[in-house]
Parts: sequence; structure tokens; C-alpha cells
Amino acid sequence: MLDRLRDFIHFMIVEKGLSKNTIVSYERDLKSYINYMQKVEQLETLNEITRVHIVHFLNHLKQQGKSAKTLARHVASVRSFHQFLLREKATDNDPSVHIETPQTERNLPKVLSLSEVEALLDAPSETGILPLRDKAMLELLYATGIRVSELINLNLDDLHLTMGFVRCIGKGNKERIIPIGKTASTILESYLKDSRPKLRSKQYQTEALFLNHHGNRLTRQGFWKILKSLAKKANIEKELTPHTLRHSFATHLLENGADLRAVQEMLGHADISTTQIYTHVSKTRLKDVYSKHHPRA
Repeated sequence: MLDRLRDFIHFMIVEKGLSKNTIVSYERDLKSYINYMQKVEQLETLNEITRVHIVHFLNHLKQQGKSAKTLARHVASVRSFHQFLLREKATDNDPSVHIETPQTERNLPKVLSLSEVEALLDAPSETGILPLRDKAMLELLYATGIRVSELINLNLDDLHLTMGFVRCIGKGNKERIIPIGKTASTILESYLKDSRPKLRSKQYQTEALFLNHHGNRLTRQGFWKILKSLAKKANIEKELTPHTLRHSFATHLLENGADLRAVQEMLGHADISTTQIYTHVSKTRLKDVYSKHHPRA
């Protein structure tokens, strides 16, 4: 069974070009699935698995206290795995066909107000090697809405300040071109001139756009530490995630009349329904403003 899992993971990496995090999730979910089928259901081959076995597996996860979101992710992993097995003629049928995906509550993303964004962007000073780098990263995130994983993977030749855009490789290895505003461009020019050359290591050469104090590519964990520190400095009490500026970027664009399709393209969403959640955020924020400021609310 594990041999077939390795074949599937190889297929997802080579053919689908999925991100490292997605591949890790698939592998983790399917290892627990195969382990359950072997040890609990005592099956010897993948061809023996039936719909009933999959239902038992999902009930097993429920009993462990797994959330509906986690169950839905497992269903997606199992479904993709069995579709692959059938296509490769490793099994005779697909037992996951009639398995329903658990309904999950779609939580609205946390966003910052315009004043909170400005406070966060002003938290790093414009002087100093590291503060200038931090300010450049935050300005670029809010200007483009790119993911943190995309930010830290940017190389020097992805940035085109003269033409005012950044080239980004997102999920599924898909490329997109996103415009950069004047404010972010100015800060990035300063970073490239006054900060990055001093961070660059003489022994270790890298094309990474954003570097840590060792001269290596900045990591996601490194950025997360920086963000938490700057949020504290800016007196932001809301719970922040690495996606907060991305959510704020999309919400503020839509609040100011941006076209939903344009926002979808900039965010790199395959399905517009994913982008539509930000319209709900905008409506919720409008209701809050109304409740606070209308005399008869």
C-alpha cells in the first residue's frame, strides 16, 4: 500500500506541481488512512477497500475529535488517491465516489482597518538595515496581496520596479503578474540600494529578494517572528496571521469598488467563490460601521 502512496505523491509533485505544504498534508492524511486500513480493518490490498471502510475511517477521525475542516481535507486526500489508483489500473473501482464531504463553517477572515494597516506599515523605521527590509516586505505584501510563502520565494529578477509589477509563482506553479503602487516601489528601491547589499553574504550568494541577517533567504518562520514583533509595536490587539495583510488587501480593494474578477486574478484564486468571501467581509464591516455611527441604529 505504501508503494502506491509513494507513486501518488510522486505524481502530485511532478504532474500537478503542488506546493510543499500541500504535498506534506496529502502524505500525512494518506499515511493515517493506510495505517487505519491495515491495522483496524486488517486489509492487505487497496483493492479491498469499500465505501463502508472509508465511512468507518471518517467515524474513527470524528471519535478522535477531529474538526469538520480536518475531515473534509481527509476526504479530499482519499478521493484524489483513489482516483489516481483507478486511473493507473491499480484498483478495479473507486470506493470514494459517493462519500460526501463534511460541511464546514466558513469563517470570515480577520482583516485590519485602514488605520491599523497604516500603524503596522509605520512600525518599522525607514532607517537601519533590518527595519528597512521589514518595511519593504510589509509594503509589498499590502500592495500586492501575495502570500507570505510567495513573498519569501521571490528572487531579484521577479521584481520589475521600472514597469511597476512583481512576477509571482503561486499554488500549482501558476505564474501571475501583480502591479505595485508608488509607495511600495519607493520603499523597495531604498531596500535594494541601502539594505540588501549590506545583508548579502560574501561567502553565500543568493538571488533571493529578502535576506535574513546571515545573508540567506528569509524563512516563513523568520517573517512570522518579525510580524508579531511589529504588531506589538504598532499596538494592534487583533489576532494576526501571516495572511492578515493579504485579507486586508482584498477587502480594502473591494470596499473601494474594485472588480471582483480583478481581485481574483491578483490573489491567484482558481475559483471566484474563494474570492467572494471578501465581499461578505465588506458587508459585515459596513454593518458594524452603521451600528456604531447611525443615531437610530
